[in-house]
Amino acid sequence: METADKTKINVQATINAPVEKVWQFWTDPEHIIHWNQASDDWHTPRAENDLREGGRFLSRMEAKDGSQGFDFGGTYDEIILHKRIAYTMDDERKVVVDFDGNGSETHVSTVFEAENTFSVEMQRTGWQAILDNFKSYVESMAEFVPLEFEITIAAPVGKVYDTMLGGKSYEEWTSVFMPGSHFKGSWDKGSKILFLAPGENGEMGGMVSRIKENIPNQFVSIEHLGVVDNGKEITEGPEVESWAGGLENYTFREENGQTVVTVNMDSTREFKDYFQETWPKALEKLKEICEQ
Repeated sequence: METADKTKINVQATINAPVEKVWQFWTDPEHIIHWNQASDDWHTPRAENDLREGGRFLSRMEAKDGSQGFDFGGTYDEIILHKRIAYTMDDERKVVVDFDGNGSETHVSTVFEAENTFSVEMQRTGWQAILDNFKSYVESMAEFVPLEFEITIAAPVGKVYDTMLGGKSYEEWTSVFMPGSHFKGSWDKGSKILFLAPGENGEMGGMVSRIKENIPNQFVSIEHLGVVDNGKEITEGPEVESWAGGLENYTFREENGQTVVTVNMDSTREFKDYFQETWPKALEKLKEICEQ
């Protein structure tokens, strides 16, 4: 009879997203921290991933109340892009994850060797819960609608870049979205930044974000991590699922002595019409300021 430590458990899910997106969300630490938990009272505050054969990964998994936690880590044995990830956990157990893409759907199958502390059924339930959480996260992210806006401004690239990101000038052109709009934080790469505006009753709301990239006078990428509700930052739970991981990118390029600004952003379907109406007005305001 096969011993318990060699028992293999299989969990599966079919995800309504193409395999390229599923692979990205499975392997990118910026996404792993959002889906890698089996229940709402646990989370993954930190993840690292060196995605190559011989590379290591680590996810720090903790109870939200701080009562317990552990490092889930291992070493990669095999990487086949968009097809398979095989690894050995730090306790020497083997895991194989297969990705079977079929157009707009991807079937994910994970086979792992059971350990001896908990029952096979309990282990299956836990791993399946994480996979189901991954499915929900990817599919909610797949609901993003990509939008693009562009404007040509008769001003040097440096002036347009500085005006778009500068404190006072930022407040001026973004007032088109909401009077009193402003930011708190830094535009430096990797920095946390809050985009805020007062509500009807003076309560402060907005977005919790991170500067994913900032190449001066060329490109800025903002990753939205959560929301600010009445001054409170919320980065987990159903309130942020529709926005978490969404990108807002600004590209600047010189063309015939002028500057072309392109905005690419992920929008929820709920706000698509609003952004399609308001972003062009905001860019016109930016153009007006820069050309003064």
